[in-house]
Amino acid sequence: MHSLSSRLFRDVHAQWYKAAIVFFISIFMFPGVIIGGLHSDSGTRKTELFCTNWSFHLGDIQGAESPAFNDSAWRLLDLPHDWSIEGAFDKDNPAGFDGGALPGGVGWYRKTFTVEESNKGMLIFIDFDGIYRNSEVWINGHYLGRRPYGYSSFEYELTPFINFGNEKNVLAVRVDNSEQPNSRWYSGSGIYRNVWLVKSSRVFVDHWGTFISTPHVTKEGAQVSIRTRIRNAMNTDQTVTLSTILVDKDSREAGRIASNAVVPKNSVYEFSQTALIANPQLWNVDRPALYTAKSEVAVDGKVSDAYSTTFGVRTFSFDIDKGFILNGERLKILGVCDHHDLGCLGAAINTRALQRQLELLKTMGCNGIRTSHNPPAPELLDLCDKMGFIVMDEAFDMWMKPKTKFDYHLDFAEWHKRDLEDMVVRDRNHPSIMIWSIGNELPEQWDPTDTSGAEIARDLCAIIRNLDTTRPITSNCSDHKTDNIVIRSGALDIVGFSYGQNEYPTFQTNFPGQKLIGSETASALESRGHYDMPSDSVRVWPAPKNKSYVTGNPDYTVSAYDNVCVPWGATHEEAWKLVKKNDFVAGTFIWTGFDYLGEPTPYQWPSRSSYFGIFDLAGFPKDAYYLYKSEWTQEPVLHILPHWNWKAGQLIDVWAYTNCDEAELFLNGKSMGVRRKGADDLHLMWQITYEPGTLKAIGKRGTMVLTDEVKTAGSPAKIVLEADRNRIAADGRDLSFVTVKVLDEKGVLVPDAENLVRFKISGEGKIAGVDNGSEIDHEPFKADYRKAFNGLALVVIQSTEKKGAIQLEASSDGLKPSALLITSE
Repeated sequence: MHSLSSRLFRDVHAQWYKAAIVFFISIFMFPGVIIGGLHSDSGTRKTELFCTNWSFHLGDIQGAESPAFNDSAWRLLDLPHDWSIEGAFDKDNPAGFDGGALPGGVGWYRKTFTVEESNKGMLIFIDFDGIYRNSEVWINGHYLGRRPYGYSSFEYELTPFINFGNEKNVLAVRVDNSEQPNSRWYSGSGIYRNVWLVKSSRVFVDHWGTFISTPHVTKEGAQVSIRTRIRNAMNTDQTVTLSTILVDKDSREAGRIASNAVVPKNSVYEFSQTALIANPQLWNVDRPALYTAKSEVAVDGKVSDAYSTTFGVRTFSFDIDKGFILNGERLKILGVCDHHDLGCLGAAINTRALQRQLELLKTMGCNGIRTSHNPPAPELLDLCDKMGFIVMDEAFDMWMKPKTKFDYHLDFAEWHKRDLEDMVVRDRNHPSIMIWSIGNELPEQWDPTDTSGAEIARDLCAIIRNLDTTRPITSNCSDHKTDNIVIRSGALDIVGFSYGQNEYPTFQTNFPGQKLIGSETASALESRGHYDMPSDSVRVWPAPKNKSYVTGNPDYTVSAYDNVCVPWGATHEEAWKLVKKNDFVAGTFIWTGFDYLGEPTPYQWPSRSSYFGIFDLAGFPKDAYYLYKSEWTQEPVLHILPHWNWKAGQLIDVWAYTNCDEAELFLNGKSMGVRRKGADDLHLMWQITYEPGTLKAIGKRGTMVLTDEVKTAGSPAKIVLEADRNRIAADGRDLSFVTVKVLDEKGVLVPDAENLVRFKISGEGKIAGVDNGSEIDHEPFKADYRKAFNGLALVVIQSTEKKGAIQLEASSDGLKPSALLITSE
């Protein structure tokens, strides 16, 4: 279903042939179809972002679900909200350092609202994109239900219990994240994703009710399959006309079709339609063209609902020898894994923060995201559609066998079917998603005598295939032996290898006829801006079983040279070389794109966040960023490391990440020699004796000349503020990420500066968070101060809902202060 089809239009009469196919489909396949049906931009559906003015109480409390409960003393806030990120780091917090060492507990949310009298007769729903975890919901004292999985999106109908007019409604949500540990990384706590109030007519497109696929695609035409579930909540049968209008990215109509059917009372009916798009714009990672399907539901000629679905036209396949093929061309998936936290913002979703992460990844050539290890926020998938990322959408971190005491294994038996179905139905229209993953490094894979893992794998894959056959299914397997019970189940379409890069060359022999993707690779460790000379350490590859590469320092730093990794993983260079050299490996998802809260391998407390990221927790690039940029993009790259503040006479390893053919290094104008890149070289290296001054590299790439230099810095003298965006939207959600640099009097970054910087803000903005990228900093993220870490810090500015200027000032004892103006408009 996802391979290239035979050509639909074989002769010069392509347009005539297209019209004939449309006519044939409309007359013979779908009786009652109308070509060119009713089109209207109006409808009765109203979807409201329902995130402002919630009351919140941290701690359990009796009777808070009652409308009569007095919550006047509770804190008033806007969603999304993560209460854990507001807490203090403490090694005794039950989540442990793997969970970020932040508090959990129980929290209550309440929202009081009214519904207009004119909405009587409509259906009212509340949609939650995600609540972590064990949520229970009441409306006006009536219990709506429970969802234990913290990553599922879900909907409740409020209609039977709603008061209309001036009479108030009270929505109450209890969130229980007290049983810990329940995660191997930082989860956050609360209603951390968006909430929506939906009002619709009684004949409407059901929840997540469309499924659009493109089973046949050529350059001349694309067949678009549209399945639409229409719900009739009336007590009588209804004659329904469903019109579907296809619109391209420039708002031009690309096709339309309409169908009639009698939908029985109090039932859901699925329409099946097929339309054709001539000369389709194909979705790819460089030009992610999108279409919109506008569904219009009419009863007796009157529009009762209008619903839009974004989709893309593309073909893709996975080949046992050629790897991944997109729109007929081979493409290596160059991806990263990421957890869902947003650094100092915690788990509370913010579209701009996600966009910033994807923009940074895109600049280094990344084209893939694995949603490790859970369904993501819908906003991430929307952005991947728009920005051109290939997504592996992952369902679970565990099945029946636990990884932590209170994790999802306690709920799997009862809830896995519902949670997996909800993920697939919610996400299956996204063109960016090209792989489903049913799990991550599952304990069930290891025992070949225990068949439960095979049974579960087949069950999960059957659930997905019942809903979507257009994408292959994988699982991230850390057992690479041929008796892996999950692989042997025969359920997977693609084998996902978690590490095991050194076994790639024998994969086709050990797993004949199977397809392979590096679903989790590398696990290299780095602290941004800290360097221990590679020449001082001994490296062996592959690692003997009794040898650990985890060689962090007593001060909880890890060298930013690519020379430290976990025992089961590889350095960035080692992992990438094996993916690069083996064409049959469809791609790689590096662990990880960004540092994340929790899982601070190789350390325990006082470390509270990971060292794995190509970017640190604040979003500042580590040096490995330039390795990937030099390999994954065509943009000229020359980057030298380390910084140039050392002891006189010290022997320093100088590396250059570059895609130049050669580079010459100069120290204070004196040549240190020319290095040329060999076929297998991923960096150039010089070993020189340190003396203060300027270290400069000059690279040649054909006729192009590149330069990069680092200078010896003096004492800290001033602060400089640099905003990623000086204009933001006055919507109360938009963000500006401001980099704080500590420089010497000549403007050189001081590489070991750790000055405490204080912030003052005025105007139409607030400080949403502060950070510096250090894995061991226990200062709060919600503050107006931050120490620099290796010369850098970050302050995140959030707009209000009023237009105007935002003034940010930064000061530090003994340093020249700095100020920055941001416009909110």
